[in-house]
Amino acid sequence: MAEVRGDAAPRFRAVLDAFAENFDARDEVGASLCVWHEGEKVVDLWGGVADPETGRPWEADTLGLVFSVTKGLSATALLMLADRGLLDHDVPVAHYWPGFAAAGKGDVRVRTLLNHRAGVCAIDAPLTLDDLEDPVHRVVPALEAQRPLWEPDTAQGYHGVSFGPYAAELFRRVAGKTLGTFLREEVAGPLGADVHLGLPASEEPRVARVIPSSTWTRLTRALPAGLLGYGVEGRILRAAVRPKTLTARAFANPKALGATGLSNFNTARVHRMELPWANGIVSARGLARVYAALAHGGSLDGVRLVSPEIVSEVMRRQSWGMDRVLRKTMGFSLGFVKEEPHLFSPYREAFGHPGMGGSLGLADPPRHLAIGYVCNHMSWKLRSPRALALAHAIYRCVA
Repeated sequence: MAEVRGDAAPRFRAVLDAFAENFDARDEVGASLCVWHEGEKVVDLWGGVADPETGRPWEADTLGLVFSVTKGLSATALLMLADRGLLDHDVPVAHYWPGFAAAGKGDVRVRTLLNHRAGVCAIDAPLTLDDLEDPVHRVVPALEAQRPLWEPDTAQGYHGVSFGPYAAELFRRVAGKTLGTFLREEVAGPLGADVHLGLPASEEPRVARVIPSSTWTRLTRALPAGLLGYGVEGRILRAAVRPKTLTARAFANPKALGATGLSNFNTARVHRMELPWANGIVSARGLARVYAALAHGGSLDGVRLVSPEIVSEVMRRQSWGMDRVLRKTMGFSLGFVKEEPHLFSPYREAFGHPGMGGSLGLADPPRHLAIGYVCNHMSWKLRSPRALALAHAIYRCVA
């Protein structure tokens, strides 16, 4: 049995129980959880093993790679530009980035792109790790040449990989600096939040090792679900193995970071990159601090990220329906996920972003609630049972 450390306020003791149960019954290996409510940190838990190869324990300040949770941090930075009057969601992306207009994208608005409705859910030109290290010269041309796969703003399809490169270049054009630099200087630094996009070498020893699902799990759970299952997992797994589907195309490139390249996420080389869709490296405490600011009208401890007005805009569903890539009903609001109410939050106003494998960042402004959950053992399901168990326990305590 894994040792669980930290504490939870008396009202939230059920969350501690759910966190411990994840180790006992849901294959948790190493994880941390931080929850803010009504302006106070009410849950701060960690336990398990950060690196099974060495036996290194998961500590209070262990960092984890959180995959698409990174998109929520990127969306936060873009919100900050909009709040400062530098970015208008309702003008064409090409207003800021003229080359984006190529291949039929001239009328795509910033809002359309951030809400995964632009039709550029795949990048057809093959990209390598070398390319990702020189995005301006080797990735941007591929983005500009990409033709939409449906008429923009007529449908929604999760831009699982492509969201990041497009958001990164749009951000650079507007702000004059990279997303990672901005997060370090204007979010992480002022807030005292342990979040990184482009990890300094000095922090590498704190990073937990990403642990993919075992071969046994893939054979006994994922494979049967893909062959026989009729739920979300079955639909997406069947689509993912057919190369011409939007699902497969959305996640196939770069191949070095796809299903057969997960080991690259354990390398310092990838940790140093700024991949605004995939390689955010954070502590649960740091992630929760960012979302606590969003959950409290945009400010925390005297540090303002955005105004209450722009937080209210994100609380509203801006796109909703059957997603062409993820094969399920869901929505988005300026880069944040708006999920079905039976999943992470029962309230439509909540927003955030889950990550492949299980990690989660979430804000619920009307209830002044923020969640940061980081883990290293990847669940094979689209929505991790461990993250769901924690979210449900948290909301039972808040109700």
